[in-house]
Parts: sequence; structure tokens; C-alpha cells
Amino acid sequence: MATGGSQDVAARLRTVLPPWFGDTPSSPLVGGVLAGLGTGHAAAYTLLQQVIQQTRIRTASGGFLDMIAWDFFNGRLVRKTAESDASLQARILAEIIRPRATRASVVRVLVDLTGRAPVIFEPTRPLDTGAYGVGAVTGYGVAGGYGSLSLPGQAFITAYRPATSGIPLVNGYGGPAGGYGLPSRMQYANLAMVQGSVTDADIYAAIDSVKPAGATLWTAISNAPPVLATETGAILTTSDGVAILA
Repeated sequence: MATGGSQDVAARLRTVLPPWFGDTPSSPLVGGVLAGLGTGHAAAYTLLQQVIQQTRIRTASGGFLDMIAWDFFNGRLVRKTAESDASLQARILAEIIRPRATRASVVRVLVDLTGRAPVIFEPTRPLDTGAYGVGAVTGYGVAGGYGSLSLPGQAFITAYRPATSGIPLVNGYGGPAGGYGLPSRMQYANLAMVQGSVTDADIYAAIDSVKPAGATLWTAISNAPPVLATETGAILTTSDGVAILA
């Protein structure tokens, strides 16, 4: 019998019956009383095990995960439409220990949010602007940019919107309509129906959540093609720019 089950509890109670029950602890009347007590205690034991699970982020589930997210982030991190417990749990854990106040943290939060590396340009940083013998090869229209010491504590970011999952079972404009029981179907749709989307407000909020205090990060958001990123040492190179990690 399972520990904490009704039969287990009833058996435990039977072993501690007072002596005045004599030799009849197995009578139907006594057995019925013990079975009733066992059922109630078993339900309490099951509830206790569930409560214990909810006291840790790694084992919490359902609405308890939503409450944990709200307690830690005050509404800044909430469950997405149809998001699983495992996905929300991973986002909570990542956000709690997220690095902040560095250039690398800006890159990481945008990669985590959109799946695409941003392009960051600091006009006071020679590794971005390019200089003789410093940084990547520079050239007009190729790499680098105009530097300026009159813009301290400022950076220019190009963030990329992610490729969203769209609207399930609904094909895009000009695509085949599909057939009975098969995707895709046609439907009048709006942006509110898109699942897994990341809004521009989400991108701005993500940057604001990790940027250094007092810094100004001018941000442009683009629908550019996917950015292929590879990390080499401390530099994150992309197919259409360079995001140098601090």
C-alpha cells in the first residue's frame, strides 16, 4: 500500500487502538470508522505533498507558478497564451539570475526574447566605430561608424522582431486553403489572435529592465531577415552587423 494512502493510514491507526477494543479491532464497525478516518487523512496527506511542491520554483505548477512570477516581478513577467508550466518555470529562473547593467546583458535579454542578436553601436567606443589598428576592418558602408565623444553614456540599438508562430491552422495571404481536416484554413484574423508573438513594447521593456542606470539606449526595431549569430571569444558577430559583448 502506498505511504499516506487511505489503507496505510487505517492500518497505522489500527496499531494504536486503545486496549479497551479487546480482540475485535477487525470488526466491520471498527473497520468502517478506521476507513473513514483513513480517507480523510489520506486527502490531507496528498494536499500536503502538493503544497510542499509549490514552495519551490522548480517543482511548482499551475497557478502557483503564476503567483511566483507576480511576486518576483510584479506583473513584468506573466504567462504567455497557452504557455506550459515548464516554459514559464524556465523563464522565471532565467530572469531571477539575469545579468544586468552591461552591454552583454542587453544582447542576452534580446536574444532570449526574440531569438535574434541585436546590433549595438556606441559612438564613444573605438571597437564599434573602428580606428586605425583597433577593432574589425572598417570601411564606408562596410563596418564601423562615426564616433563622437559628445554622446557619453549613449548607444544605438537595432533590435529584430522574432518570427512568431502566427495563428494556428490559419494560412497566410495567398497560400493554399487546405482541405477537410487539414491545415491550413482561412479566417478573418487580427493581431490579437497571434500566438507566441513578441510586441515592440516587450522589446523596449526588456532593454529597459537590464540597461545601466543613467544610460540612454536609442532603439530601432526592424523586421530584418533572421540574424545568424556566432560567438567568438567576447565578440558576437552577426550576418549584418557586429554586437560586441562587454
